[in-house]
Amino acid sequence: MRARIAPTPLAEILKGRIRSAGPITFAEYMEACLYHPDFGYYSRPDFPPRRDYFTSVDVSPVFGRLLARQFDQMWRLLGKPGEFVIAEAGAGSGALARQILDCAHESLGEFAEALRYLAIESSAARRSGHARVLEKHFARGRVESREDLPEAISCGCIFSNELLDAFPVHRVLGRQGELREIYVSVGDEGFCEEAKPLSKPALADYFRKQGIALQDEQQAEAGPAACDWIARAGRILQKGFVLTIDYGHEARELYDDRHIRGTLLAYAGHRASEDFYRAPGEQDLTAHVNFTALDLWGRAGGLERAGFTSQTNFLLSLARRSGFSDVDFEGKDEPGQTRARLLFKTLIHPEGMGETFQVFAQRKGIEACTLAGFEPL
Repeated sequence: MRARIAPTPLAEILKGRIRSAGPITFAEYMEACLYHPDFGYYSRPDFPPRRDYFTSVDVSPVFGRLLARQFDQMWRLLGKPGEFVIAEAGAGSGALARQILDCAHESLGEFAEALRYLAIESSAARRSGHARVLEKHFARGRVESREDLPEAISCGCIFSNELLDAFPVHRVLGRQGELREIYVSVGDEGFCEEAKPLSKPALADYFRKQGIALQDEQQAEAGPAACDWIARAGRILQKGFVLTIDYGHEARELYDDRHIRGTLLAYAGHRASEDFYRAPGEQDLTAHVNFTALDLWGRAGGLERAGFTSQTNFLLSLARRSGFSDVDFEGKDEPGQTRARLLFKTLIHPEGMGETFQVFAQRKGIEACTLAGFEPL
């Protein structure tokens, strides 16, 4: 693949880097495109107005309210400890944190008294808005804005919503029974790709551990960064849960014939493409999450599988337990309630977010239990 380089500042930086030191892995390219401190897609100060996608948080506040219900049940399963930490990794603008904290304060008084919320966001530009978005909860002393997870969490839940899909991935290729890695180079007409030996043996181990053998010329992504993150989360958490909400699959489905070109996509202006090299730093790059890998590597941090379901099942199960009161919460009159229900349908529709997004729970220091969102419908 060759692609003309759009004249972005990051494109010039990457061109110089490649020409001076040689081709880079796609993971290095993706890391720079998303997280370069000055020109990365998620690092730039103008990130909020440039939204190229919608998340569940954008659709309706009921998403955060139902999550609050799940966290309340987790707290109860853990014996109602005096302090329960919710650590949201990738908190973005703080909008989801506000939804969860609003519900806890308004409807879950006993739980709210034990709640300590950590809004974790690596981007200083987005973190700077937390004081405004979460102003009333800062005043109550219930929230803290941080760049990274703390060294230890004694009891609580580490969770993420659409975070791990934006972790850098290595792109690999099956060729004559072996694995080759796709590197990014620069030619006369722009960025180009080269298939070379794996940058590290751990990439072969990644597929071997999951029992995956790629077909000839099949492309796929490997996500060691997400594996490292989940193992670290397990080590940080002493007792409680890790909850991951994202789009993706278990390994057998992720690497099947339907994904012969992998799952990596670029997003710009609400449109998806495979033009990964257009305008570096000014479009989003994402790959489906491998939940089998999160399960396997989470065990290194002491995590055990606690549940896996679709967002449809997760939200409907939680809504059912509360008598669907949260769905109508925003509707002050009949038209308002109708609108709230329509927005909720967007979150659970099988052909949209409902079945595209999966919810994966892991536990540590607690016996097997059934979380409310994972109860069958």
